[in-house]
Amino acid sequence: MSISVEEFLNIDNPIVIDIRNSYYYNISHIENSISIPYYNLINNHSFYLNKNDIYYLYCDTGDKSYEVASRLDKFGYNTFSISGGYLEYQKKVKNL
Repeated sequence: MSISVEEFLNIDNPIVIDIRNSYYYNISHIENSISIPYYNLINNHSFYLNKNDIYYLYCDTGDKSYEVASRLDKFGYNTFSISGGYLEYQKKVKNL
């Protein structure tokens, strides 16, 4: 249900979804991520997601993405929240 930034960075070609609003996505985001604000994702999950794929979600701190991933898992999707969110991702990437 959640995955560390270190584990996430070792995945080849992940499908990454930024659930923050588009303002924050436009400022900065994980490379190749897709912007789908959490309220759109929850309300229209069958439009955006395929139950055969694995998705990695993030927000600023990982709290909201964990909540959304938990809800989507109940609908039968394979989702993981990136622990610590975008803030933790930035820290780890700067140290590489």
